[in-house]
Amino acid sequence: MINRSNPQEIIVALGGNPNVGKSTVFNQLTGMNQHTGNWSGKTVDNAVGRCVYHGVPYLFVDIPGTYSLSANSAEEEIARDFLCFGDADVTVLVADATCLERNLHFILQVREVVSGLVICVNLMDEAKKKGLTIDLKKMSSLLNLPVVGTSARKKQGLEALCQEIEKAALAPSLPQPVTYDKALSTIAQSLSLNLPETIPHSWAAIHLLSGNQEFRTFLTKQTGVDFSHIESKPEWQEQIVMASVLQAEEIYRQCVTCQNEHYHHRDRILDRIFTSKLTGIPVMLLLLGLIFWITMVGANYPSSWLSSFLFSLEKPLKQLLSFAPFWMQELLIDGIFRTLAWVISVMLPPMAIFFPLFTLLEDSGYLPRIAFNLDHLFCKANAHGKQALTMCMGLGCNACGVAGCRIIDSPRERLIAILTNSFVPCNGRLPTLVALISMFLASTSSGMSAILLTATILLGVFMTLLVSKILSFTVLSGVSSSFVLELPPYRKPQFGQVIVRSVFDRTLFVLGRAVIIAAPAGALIWILANVTISDVTLLQHCTQFLNPFASLFGIDGVIFLAFLLGFPANEIVIPIILMSYLATGKMVEYESLEQLRELLTANGWTIQTALSTLILCLFHFPCGTTCQTIYKETKSIKWTIVSVVLPTAIGLFLCFFLNLFLHIITIYG
Repeated sequence: MINRSNPQEIIVALGGNPNVGKSTVFNQLTGMNQHTGNWSGKTVDNAVGRCVYHGVPYLFVDIPGTYSLSANSAEEEIARDFLCFGDADVTVLVADATCLERNLHFILQVREVVSGLVICVNLMDEAKKKGLTIDLKKMSSLLNLPVVGTSARKKQGLEALCQEIEKAALAPSLPQPVTYDKALSTIAQSLSLNLPETIPHSWAAIHLLSGNQEFRTFLTKQTGVDFSHIESKPEWQEQIVMASVLQAEEIYRQCVTCQNEHYHHRDRILDRIFTSKLTGIPVMLLLLGLIFWITMVGANYPSSWLSSFLFSLEKPLKQLLSFAPFWMQELLIDGIFRTLAWVISVMLPPMAIFFPLFTLLEDSGYLPRIAFNLDHLFCKANAHGKQALTMCMGLGCNACGVAGCRIIDSPRERLIAILTNSFVPCNGRLPTLVALISMFLASTSSGMSAILLTATILLGVFMTLLVSKILSFTVLSGVSSSFVLELPPYRKPQFGQVIVRSVFDRTLFVLGRAVIIAAPAGALIWILANVTISDVTLLQHCTQFLNPFASLFGIDGVIFLAFLLGFPANEIVIPIILMSYLATGKMVEYESLEQLRELLTANGWTIQTALSTLILCLFHFPCGTTCQTIYKETKSIKWTIVSVVLPTAIGLFLCFFLNLFLHIITIYG
């Protein structure tokens, strides 16, 4: 239910199948920049936005996409509940003009129960390109509902849509039942149901007869009425579904003509390349490697420029704070500001490149193909196929990936996806991985660095599948559930919107959270590096204490402590290591990776040290923001602790055996 802040406000629900452009229509009408994507399951919660039309305020509610009112997932349940009992004055069902027949089936279901219904046939421009002609007037006549054609991305047809919404608010249409089998309809009419006037009697009676227990539970929950006295037959459910399907087919046949019978030909050719067993995975790996290569090469120069600019501000800031005590100047500038400068200069350039590239894949319709390619692997791991999508989101930000796990309806499988999301490195860990690979493993070739980075990511994917399998057979045992994954048509991405959306919705959002957490961390690090006991800093005391333990894993106490102090933001791990080795009392700036490699080598680093650090960077506890998100999603301290312990234990385990293996080779080799 939506609370009306204004009694005169008109509530408009935006519903429809997934991937029909609901969020785009929503954004255009309300001016909000809700993220839209060319794959199903993007909207999990109800997003709200407001606009004023002809002096009347409207509250638009963008509800999750669903294929049916028979809810089979969390997002479908949210959609069903709001459509049926959300108290909307007007409901706008958005349909995809390029695959209208499938959408009509859902429209007929909603028409049975919802009043004030308006049909928005979106993507009319795409339908025209494919040679499809839709008779909207005929469709309106057959449905006995207002029908408007739009191309929301191009802002076409939105004025006509607003006009129909205004008319529907003043004179809403009434629910209209589907034409069912006469015998079934007669039995339904004879049922005695004590229902509120807001629920259509015929609709409830028909579906109670179907034997759908989920629907019976849902209706009982909403009305408080006991329906156990109603005898049902499961075979009637098929009749109910077929009646809607046949009516949808007939409406489609009368309203849609196709001038090009091969309008899906291009998509089919691309799918043979992107989703076939022979080429699907190799093409996916090639694109992943290409994105990493572009990110690595492209981020070097802007990162250096940004670092030089930010660090050049230190002197003016110190002069500005000259009135403050010296220790406060050092704390604010050398502690907090320098930490923030590091985080921004290291995070911003790769994110500004990676996120738009990732969004282009999403906008073009390729991202669901990745999920399709990986679906069978996650099924073998007794996990949910949609985990492939949340894992891809984790490449940008693990906190976003964890929040994205809401699209998985099974609580067990959702928890598995949450616990394993940090096994793929987020954008905050990528710069450290890139630096380690470039310095010690592929110092002469950016192409080889991209290949090794891709291999590192694949190790994270492999561990995600392995741990998901182990969890599904132990503490989170169960059978993997099935789901419908729609492969949307390929579309030309809107490059301008992609850049703006990826910068503001993702890059700056993630960066802002990292900055908020990194600021107090910078203060803590400065205190540890400058407060002394017996002429030895607290930082040195800590590293010396951790040395014996850390040596078991092929690293030293400095590296181990850097990971611990890097909990607020992964980007500050390398700066803490440099500060500890140089004993400068503040984070230091390095001019090149070669200079950094020489410094690390002088402090005892070897390829083994780099490998162990790389493994720990890939497998260790999630950052503070992600842990906060995990707790928010699970509402459980226990599972939040498990999400911290699990990847850390795996990372330490791998480092221990790598160190042991190399030690044995050294002795007996």
